[in-house]
Order: sequence, then C-alpha cells, then structure tokens
Amino acid sequence: MSDSDGKKTLGLRGGGSRPGNVKQSFSHGRTKNVVVETKRKRVVVPKPGGNKGGNAAPATDGSRRPAGITDAEMSRRLKALQAAKAREVEEAAKRAAEEKAREEDRARRRAEAETKEREQREAEEKVRLKAEEEERKKREAADAAKRSAEAADSKKAAPAAAGGAAAAPRGPASKPAPAQTPRKSDREREERGRSNKGRAGDDNRRSGKLTLGQATGGAGNRHRSMASMKRKQERARQKAMGTVEREKVLREVQLPEAIVVSELANRMSERVGAVVKSLMNMGMMVTQNQTIDADTAELIIEEFGHKVVRVSDADVEDVINVVEDKAEDLKSRPPVITIMGHVDHGKTSILDAIRNARVVAGEAGGITQHIGAYQVTTESGTVLSFLDTPGHAAFTSMRSRGAQVTDIVVLVVAADDAVMPQTIEAIAHAKAAEVPMIVAINKCDKPAADPMKVRTDLLQHEVIVEAMSGEVQDVEVSAHTGQGLDELLEAIALQSEILELKANPERAAQGAVIEAQLDVGRGPVATVLVQNGTLRQGDIFVVGEQYGKVRALINDKGDRVEEAGPSVPVEVLGLNGTPEAGDVLNVTETEAQAREIAEYRAQAAKDKRAAAGAATTLEQLMQKAKDDETVSELPILVKADVQGSAEAIVQAMEKIGNDEVRVRVLHSGVGAITETDIGLAEASGAPVMGFNVRANTSARNTANQKGVEIRYYSVIYDLVDDVKKAASGLLSAEIKENFIGYAQIKDVFKVSNVGKVAGCLVTEGVARRSAGVRLLRDNVVIHEGTLKTLKRFKDEVPEVQSGQECGMAFENYEDVRAGDVIEIFERQEVERSLD
Repeated sequence: MSDSDGKKTLGLRGGGSRPGNVKQSFSHGRTKNVVVETKRKRVVVPKPGGNKGGNAAPATDGSRRPAGITDAEMSRRLKALQAAKAREVEEAAKRAAEEKAREEDRARRRAEAETKEREQREAEEKVRLKAEEEERKKREAADAAKRSAEAADSKKAAPAAAGGAAAAPRGPASKPAPAQTPRKSDREREERGRSNKGRAGDDNRRSGKLTLGQATGGAGNRHRSMASMKRKQERARQKAMGTVEREKVLREVQLPEAIVVSELANRMSERVGAVVKSLMNMGMMVTQNQTIDADTAELIIEEFGHKVVRVSDADVEDVINVVEDKAEDLKSRPPVITIMGHVDHGKTSILDAIRNARVVAGEAGGITQHIGAYQVTTESGTVLSFLDTPGHAAFTSMRSRGAQVTDIVVLVVAADDAVMPQTIEAIAHAKAAEVPMIVAINKCDKPAADPMKVRTDLLQHEVIVEAMSGEVQDVEVSAHTGQGLDELLEAIALQSEILELKANPERAAQGAVIEAQLDVGRGPVATVLVQNGTLRQGDIFVVGEQYGKVRALINDKGDRVEEAGPSVPVEVLGLNGTPEAGDVLNVTETEAQAREIAEYRAQAAKDKRAAAGAATTLEQLMQKAKDDETVSELPILVKADVQGSAEAIVQAMEKIGNDEVRVRVLHSGVGAITETDIGLAEASGAPVMGFNVRANTSARNTANQKGVEIRYYSVIYDLVDDVKKAASGLLSAEIKENFIGYAQIKDVFKVSNVGKVAGCLVTEGVARRSAGVRLLRDNVVIHEGTLKTLKRFKDEVPEVQSGQECGMAFENYEDVRAGDVIEIFERQEVERSLD
C-alpha cells in the first residue's frame, strides 16, 4: 500500500489559517511589522446522491463512519438524535400553543377592559347629558318666564306704540330665517368626545407593548422592587378580570399615653411608610422606631379614617374595681376595734386582760413595738376584732394605718398621767378617719389616779365625754384588777350596734395589710384584715407591688384555717415578696391579671422614685451639689423584723439632723442581715442596724473580715439615741471666745533684733503669752493675731496681772502707736449635740 493511496497530504495551508504581514503605526512616526494568521471558515458541501429521506437506514460504509464506532453504537446515536429532534418539535409546538393561549387571554382581558371602560364612559356621558338637559330645561323655563314678563309689559304700553308694533312684523317676515347654529356647549362636548376617542385609540394601540421605562421600573435610575412589581401585576390582573377592590376596613385603635410609630401603624394595619409620611407632612421628622405622644397619634388615626379608643396603663386595674353590693347580700360582721394611746398607758395590758393572754411579756422593754391583730369572743358570744398599736412617737404610721381600717377607736389614757403627746396624736388620727371613739381611763386602781383630770384635759382637744354631758363614752378600767372591763365590752357592743356593720361574705375578698415580715422558714408573711368578701386557701391575689396564691391561712392563735370572712385577721402565706404595710389586698381571677397589675404598680413606683430623685434643671443640680458640700452625712443600713418597724425607724432617722449633719438610710428591709447587706455597708462605710433580727453565719464572717460594724437593738429608743449620738460626733465643735484682759499702750520702743515693742499697762484682767490679741485704735479693730513676746522688765513671762506694766511685741505686725488698746482673749472649743 503506497503512502499516497489516492488521499491528500495533511497540511496547514489547505483549509487552515494563512499567514500574512500587517504594518502597525504608532506615535512619533514609529512602525512595526507583525505576522498574523487569517483563519478561513470551513464550509461543508453535501455530496451529491446523499440520502434525503428522514427514515433511511443508517449507512454502514466504513469510509463515512468515524473510526472505532460499531454498527450498534452508530444505530443508538442516530436513534438518540432522532428522539431529540422529535422532542424539539413537540416543545416548539407546545410553546406555540401556550403563546397562542396567552395571546388570546390577553386579547380577551384587553377586550373586557375596553368594554368596561367604554361602558363607564357611556355611563358618565349619560350622566353628563342628563345634567346638561336639566340645565337646559332650567334655562328655557327661565327664558319663558322672562318672555312672559316682557309680553305683559308690552300689553301695558301706550296705544300710540301699538300701530308701530303692528307694522313692525311685516318687515322682517319676508326674510328667510337664519340657519340654526350649534350651541357652544354642544361644540365643546363634541371636541371632548373626539379628544377622548383619540386618547383611547392611542392607549389601545400601545397596550400590550413593553417600553424601556416600564422594563426598568419607571423614569430615572430608580428600580422597582420585586414586591412592588408583583403588587403592580396583581392590580393589573384584578383590573383586567374586573375584580372589585376591597373596601378599607375601619378599625378601633387602642391608643396609650405614648406609642411607637411602627406599633401605631401595626394597630391601624397601615404601611409604616404611609404613617411616617403623614407625620412628616405635619412637620414631625420621625422614624418608625421613635415614640410620639397620644395627641399626635390621635390626629394620625383620624387622618387614616380609624376610630380612636384612649387607654391608659392604669386600665389593668379595672379588673379589681369596687362593685357595690346588693342590700340582700349584706350580712352582719364583727366590729374592728383599734386600741390607741400614749406609750406605757396600758393599751396592751387591757387587751391581755380581755384575751386572758400575756402579750406584753413578749415585748422588749415592756413597750409595744408591733401592730397586732386579735379576735376575741366575749362571754355573751359577741365576736370582736382588736388591733393593738404601739404608742411610741416613732410609730405614727402604724397608728394611722390602724385608724384607717378600724370601726371603733378605744383611746386609752392613764389616770395618773393624763393626756400626753401621743394621746393627742391618736385623737387626731381618729378624727381624720371619722370613726367613733370610746375613752378608757386606765390605772384607776393606783392611789395617784385622777380620772376627772383626764376628762377635763380631753376638753382642750374637743373630746367631750358623757360624764361632761358629751357624746363620747368613757369607762374607768384597770387592767391589773380587771375593774371596768365588762363595762368597756358593753360600750363597744353598743357602739357596734349603732353602726350596723355589714359586709358581703360571698364576693371576692378585699383586705388591708396590717403588718408584713420575712420569715426564715415561711418566706414573706402578711397579716391581713379581711374587710369584705371571704379569703380562701388557693385564691390568687395582688397586694401592692406583690402578688401570690394563698398557700395557708393562720389565725391569731396560730391555727390553720381554710377561709377568713369579713373582719377576721389572718396571716397569709404564699406571696412572691414582702408587701408594704397598709397595702390593699384584692383577689383576682387569674394569675396573669395579678402579675400584670403588680408589674404595673412596681413600674409606676419606680418612675415616681426616679422623678422625685432627679433634678429638673442644671441650676438645681449644681445647687444641690453645693449644698451637699457643707453637709456631713451618716450612712446606715436598717434591717427590721417587720415592715412597720422598718418604716418607723426610717421615719425616725429622717428627723435626726440639722443643716450641718443628716442621717442617710442607704437601705431598709425586713428579714435577717445577709451577706449582700454587709457588701453594701462596706462599700458605703456604713454600720448595719438590726432591729429584732440577727445576721446569719456567712454575714457575720464577712463582717468580721471586712470590719463592718453590726449593732443589734430590741428597743427603738436605744436605736434612735445611738444614731443621734453618732450624728452628733460629725458636728464641728463650736468656737467660744473668752475675754481675759485689756492693756493700754503707753509708749513704743524700737529694739534691735526684735522690732517695735509696745510698753503697756494691763488695765483689766490678765495678759497671757499664749492668748490671742486684737489691736484696737479708736475702738476699731486694726489687727488680730498672736504675741511674739511678753516681757516684764527684761524677763520673758507667761502672764502679767492687772495693774502691772509689760512689753508686748506682735507676730508679723509692727504698726503700733501710743494710745492703742490691746484686747486679750482665749478661744475654747465646745462640743455640740443634736437636740
């Protein structure tokens, strides 16, 4: 087999690229020859006699088949090629059918839209024609009325004018009538119709075409978002389908005192951008995260067409609103009696005698320092609820709380002590609460007792007893011997019958917190006097800033009870925190309501404290800082056993001090002294005052390590006195001047190494070397200082008596003259104390 074998030799020149030279020109006359290759496009020419049928069998000639391809492989490839071509034909037909369907749908929608628009234009045209017809008829009626009036006037004209009027019609009658020209309104209507038709034709001509501005989302460089394009397509689809747009839903928008812009838009179901735009139109440059006031928000809501419903944060308390009870639901309840009076007048002793108990033995110092609640059943079966209040001056708030929740006040006055300051205060509390009063004159068994003096002293405070022809009952009693106790109970029963005390035991409970404490084993415990309804175990309640669920009810004897009706004092367990004494307890339906009310009250109290402690202006802040520079503070921490005692101690501490020193209570609370209290005391350099409480082990160890002082007290007298002494130590000592003598300068000598020396005669008192001196000239103070030297003759002496001569030289001062007077005085420091 030859090398050529009838085939062409392989090479690059035949159908490949052809080389050539190209001359390139550059700047500054430079040129360069570059060799380039020119590629020729391959043209495939079909050979004559080829198979033109589409279903012909595949050729099996090896010369037309690629090398290495078998017949089976070639057959598979040809079948795959034919299948692909068939699929392409089917897909093209399918696309054509879909395009035709879309075109028909568009044409149908376009026709429907045009029909709808045409019908709308025809309806508008009919309305307009009808209005014009009515207007024309009105004008014709007016013209007819005018012509009839003119005809009537012509009939009344003079007879001379009648001939002229009769001849006048013959002149113009021979002339042909002019052609009627279209009115101006008709011409305008036709022009408007032609213009509208032209515009409609233009819209129809351009409908269905996509312009560059529409494709790019409008004029300018602004591109429409995908959501905006979808909304536009949806509106166009609804318009083409003839869908009626939904009417705007008007909502009732609840509007609080302040609201965020985004939240306002959400409640109106409007877009935030629209609300912000409306606010900017009103001149308020705000964002969606800023807060606006209620008045501005109300204007926005009304602008969008919604209805405003003003609400307040305090609306959460509407669930505990007081409901008036029906008369048939009310039942008799025991009276609540509060025992009040001066300290050590025997209030608790009288109550012990009635209860056959010894409460006073458990009080430190023999004085009541807590408010107690007890229930007593008399021999006649009458149930009485007693509140025992402390008589010390510091427990004013306790006495006030007792007077507010009571029905009857028993004023205890010692027959041997008469009316005292806390007695007067108790009278004021009873009058402020507008409750009846019964005077119990105690200690009548003592030899120095004078009940008549007590009655006369009460007259000064407008308390007129029955023995003095008044309305206030008075009973002479003795807690020690039991004298007059029965008469006292009878007086209380009589007064309660007059009051006709009733309550509804079937409603939700409402009561007042008499005392609250933090018990180590039981947690927060509140002594509650139920005023209305019945408090049951398991009830959910809110009291002040705390809430909880009644886990247990314990009466005054320490027994657990299932429920407590009106006028029954009980201890309530199950609070989440210690409430304030005096808070009102209300039972709610759900725990969520109770928690929401408690959180609102806590936030309101926090805002109130922040507002009270903040300086409103910079001047006030600077003035406060300037005032605090001259005031010394004694910081202390107070922990007490019950809330009432802690409140009383804080109030007593606030009364201690003057313009130079004051006591600052850093923290007050109930319960044992903890490690947290020690840390706060160490950071502030303050002692910890514990009233009827003790520090736990870890707190004691921490206090010993950090050197924090812990003081324990069981009597409020001792605590107040110690704090007053400590505050007195911060007072600066008072400087007192004592004049001890006068000396008159007779002559002035100049001595070397000493300066001017005044020769003096001590005229009064004594002149001392260590004393201070003032130089007086014509009774005017010229200099104040100390002596440099005091000599008698040539000797330095400590003092010179009256009537003797001496020499004096002033420290750093030499302007002395004969005739001047020297005043000698001593300064003495006197310690001060707080009154």
